[in-house]
Amino acid sequence: MSDMVVIEEQDLIDSVADALQYISFYHPMDYIQALGEAYEAEQNPAAKDAIAQILTNSRMCAEGHRPICQDTGIVNVFVKWGQNCRLGSKLSLQEVVDEGVRKGYNNPDNKLRASVLADPAFTRRNTRDNTPCVLNVEMVPGDTVTIDVAAKGGGSEAKSKFKMMNPSDNIVDWVLEMIPQMGAGWCPPGMLGIGIGGTAEECVKLAKKSLMDPIDMGQLKERGPQNDLEKLRIEIFDKVNAMGVGAQGLGGLATVLDVKIYDWPCHAANKPVAMIPNCAATRHAHFTLDGSGPTFLPLPDLDAWPKVHWEPDASAKKVDLDNLTPEEVQSWKHGDRLLLSGHMLTGRDAAHKRIADMLEKGEELPVEFKGRAIYYVGPVDPVVGEVVGPAGPTTATRMDKFTDQMLELGLLAMIGKAERGQGATEVIAKHKVAYLMAVGGAAYLVARAIKEAKVVAFEDLGMEAIYEFKVEDMPVTVAVDSEGKNVHTLAPAVWREKIAKEHLLPST
Repeated sequence: MSDMVVIEEQDLIDSVADALQYISFYHPMDYIQALGEAYEAEQNPAAKDAIAQILTNSRMCAEGHRPICQDTGIVNVFVKWGQNCRLGSKLSLQEVVDEGVRKGYNNPDNKLRASVLADPAFTRRNTRDNTPCVLNVEMVPGDTVTIDVAAKGGGSEAKSKFKMMNPSDNIVDWVLEMIPQMGAGWCPPGMLGIGIGGTAEECVKLAKKSLMDPIDMGQLKERGPQNDLEKLRIEIFDKVNAMGVGAQGLGGLATVLDVKIYDWPCHAANKPVAMIPNCAATRHAHFTLDGSGPTFLPLPDLDAWPKVHWEPDASAKKVDLDNLTPEEVQSWKHGDRLLLSGHMLTGRDAAHKRIADMLEKGEELPVEFKGRAIYYVGPVDPVVGEVVGPAGPTTATRMDKFTDQMLELGLLAMIGKAERGQGATEVIAKHKVAYLMAVGGAAYLVARAIKEAKVVAFEDLGMEAIYEFKVEDMPVTVAVDSEGKNVHTLAPAVWREKIAKEHLLPST
């Protein structure tokens, strides 16, 4: 047997930290090219505008070395450890990798948002450095250690689905049943990772691992499927896109850019199936250590980005948030594009919960909501020269249960990502206000519209504190108008019919 290869602790730390910084601002090139093709093919102007924002944001982040999305994810690490390698450390592998995560997320030049909470069932305290990561290790023959690192956004992770099927159940039917339930909070267009078989936990892991593969649906369709799993990938891809969900759920031709499937043998009585989407902030990187030092990823070619430069829609209505009236809000119709200027408040899960608790106790709130707009966001910390870091919207449905109470306080508009639930839509119509949608996956672009930012309440909540932002021409779409008309249910239905009638998708 040859001498053991020693993988030094610091080399592993530095390599993980570098990879996490890298994926925070560089999309994988396969995703960008696939999204560029989707942009060219898209026929729905609203969806095309959303894809343009995502592509423009991606290019800005690559140039500016700032996060693609304000949700810089929970770190997933898949390690294939060569059996002839030894870790040169007194720490566990989990501790060494977590040190890499800590270093990557606390990089002063590009500090990433800490989103990981300890004590998940109770106090939900922020660990402040995004540790610990979720680590998977496989021992394999060889003299090298190969590592896949991903930063998985909470919005797409929240849409994970699992079913312990009966052996005779149809997988495609189940996937098509789940897609409408997933809504748009996973920021389509993205990828679907599907795991089939194994046990419950193995099946979900297979789905997650499949998302590490490069996008190759175009090439697969060109050469034709060579086995049953490839046929299944194509069938699911075509049938999901025929549903017309479209970019950001606005209706259109591109809902998924690829479907990945991994399988594993399972018990005769079971057929476990899991599905996990990857969002518009698809972030993963792959590197190998051989004992000779750390590995740093090569810089991509900025000329490879599609030549798409989003500009505000000339027909968009300009809105002065400082002089917003109920009459103006009631004049907006679902699907209208708006450019917001003036002052808005922010608030998400923890702030809404605290407000609800304070109201229950009869305590005075630290901020006045009457006549205001609230933006559901948890921004990244700013670096030199910024008033705020990337600040894209978070999934709005998580705030649904607080909506009636917040609207009773006099709010006129809410801004977030993706659809509202039916209950919240009815509440919005009852109060005659509006819900506006910003594009998920365009956080740096959105942050450019923010001219001032200050914490006005609940500073102890970190990124979940209440800020006041002053914005200038922040782009949004009216997703639910004051009559309760909801673009996320109406537009996909129109496009589903259009796709079927006009055969808009290429047949396989």
